[in-house]
Amino acid sequence: MDRQIRIAQERGDFDDLPEAVRGLTAERDVRDAVTELDHQIADWMWVRATVVPMAQAWAVEHGVFAAATVATVVGGVTGNERLQQIAKPLLAPSLAVRVLRCRRDTDPADTALLVAGLAAATVGDVFMIDPDEDARLVAGASSFAVMQASYIGLLTRRGARPTPAAALPRLASWAGASALLRARSRPVSAPLTGYGLALATTSTLAADPALAPGATEVAGLPLPNRDRRSWLGLGGFAFLLSDGIIVGRRVLLRGARSRAAAEGAVLATYAVAQLLLVEGMLALSRRRRGSGSRVTGTA
Repeated sequence: MDRQIRIAQERGDFDDLPEAVRGLTAERDVRDAVTELDHQIADWMWVRATVVPMAQAWAVEHGVFAAATVATVVGGVTGNERLQQIAKPLLAPSLAVRVLRCRRDTDPADTALLVAGLAAATVGDVFMIDPDEDARLVAGASSFAVMQASYIGLLTRRGARPTPAAALPRLASWAGASALLRARSRPVSAPLTGYGLALATTSTLAADPALAPGATEVAGLPLPNRDRRSWLGLGGFAFLLSDGIIVGRRVLLRGARSRAAAEGAVLATYAVAQLLLVEGMLALSRRRRGSGSRVTGTA
């Protein structure tokens, strides 16, 4: 019977088929049409769930952040303090706008923690425009400690826990930087050591592989992919690197060119760290809301 149907389909002539077989053929046509419609609906749903969020993933505030980052780095390398005074205070607020735009899809407590952290970061950024002055450096570190506390609070709420692979190298780096500060820059060693411990904690929690299921790990660090939760680990590492360069610049570098280059590296890695951490925490909060809905965190 199937052979008869295939021949009739090839000819486009079903008149010679028995009536029961013609009915069966019509039923198959309907079933095939329904299957095709299902496929079209599935394709549309994929576009809605993947392509549309990708188009909306980067907004005006990201453009402001990118422009402010470039201007801040240029100002730091060239020693143009006026340019930094204009651009650097825009970094954290532009990310705060991003947080507020996503507030309907984000846990309210997480939104509050992120906004508070970014507000503290803005204060810290203003103080750190001149990091060579001890009082400003300590005030900046104190402000960033508040930011780190906010980030730690959010990550902990979302289930982040320290792992030996992440904690041990970060604690070792913190201990080394603390010893270097005590030996070469004692007036600021105590507050910077305290801040460094908060930073190491954030970086350790952000590297928890449980926050980024499916991400490839290298040396205990989840590598970034389309799922923005996987950006957390690199964000925490970049923040650690940025502040490590601050210590090295302060106690080891003396030449004007090397210090200017180091300042540019500090600012660039700091901006990358903030972007990765904020986007990662937004995705983390959206994906774990109590409502049971699963909002994608793809880039």
